[in-house]
Amino acid sequence: METAPITSWTLQNEIPIPEDVTPLLVAGEDAVAAFKTFRDSAVFTTKRLIVRDAQGLTGKKVEIYSLPYSNINMWSSENAGKLDWNSEIELWTRAGHIKIKLSKGADVRRLDGLIAWAVLNSH
Repeated sequence: METAPITSWTLQNEIPIPEDVTPLLVAGEDAVAAFKTFRDSAVFTTKRLIVRDAQGLTGKKVEIYSLPYSNINMWSSENAGKLDWNSEIELWTRAGHIKIKLSKGADVRRLDGLIAWAVLNSH
């Protein structure tokens, strides 16, 4: 049965961890990796995935999604090898289904490994 995603994000290349993510972290939580998104960034921490999405024409309003790894029940990755520019990762969570599209420059195996590390260490 096909389910429509509750949200969809597109990750691009890996970037240095943005300094302004630090105030979002709780005690004992560290940022591990970050990826550029269309208008902002997605940060993998030791506890969750934080996706920041700049809104509006100026981008001053920012919506922040926080997905604790313990809420991810299952995930899948799809790609056709090194020449595939349309890779995807899908997450099935307690909140619903989330689709993550990967642009050219995002390494699907790196992301798959980060999710595996995060989910398997959080349960």
